[in-house]
Amino acid sequence: MLKLYVAPGTCALATHITLAETGADYVAEKISFKTNQQNSPDYLAINPKGRVPALVTEQGVLTETPAMLAYLAQRFPAARLAPLDDPFAFAQVQSFTSYLCSTVHIAHAHKMRGYRWANEESSFADMKRKVPETMGACFALIEQTMLRGPWVMGEQYTICDPYLFTIAQWLDGDGVDINAFPKVAEHVRRMSERPAVKQALAELG
Repeated sequence: MLKLYVAPGTCALATHITLAETGADYVAEKISFKTNQQNSPDYLAINPKGRVPALVTEQGVLTETPAMLAYLAQRFPAARLAPLDDPFAFAQVQSFTSYLCSTVHIAHAHKMRGYRWANEESSFADMKRKVPETMGACFALIEQTMLRGPWVMGEQYTICDPYLFTIAQWLDGDGVDINAFPKVAEHVRRMSERPAVKQALAELG
């Protein structure tokens, strides 16, 4: 059985939803950020990065959301979560998930995690002020050039969709009006209706 370590409000939701989509047997283990459990010796033995998600498989532990999503799509091909028979199309899927991970998530993290990049309090404040602009620019690019509709890659639902849904949940807190991006807003609405999304959110409590 697969075991996924999660925490509410984090990017772990993307992998959580994807696990639910596969129909696989899994357990979701919640990590408490309030008690700093992510830095406890027990959890660091699982994921030395001290972050979620972490996916425990029979072969070992996986971290980093794009890697976990690609793994699940390939391990459970019957779920049809990626165009596995088309190398170029699969690379396009991975390009999108990589963008969310390496650019959009980092833009969001500047709001609360400025200490990762600077030492001065004034720098933290400046980074936080920039977040609405950078997140807005990221989602404008997604809206205009990446989200084909009705799903990210077009007619076929893929691992891109739970990831976009997850990060779109952060927009309001980042000072960005999701209604400025009608395609993204519609995507969130459609995602909210999927049983796997409801299941993952219920398991998170």
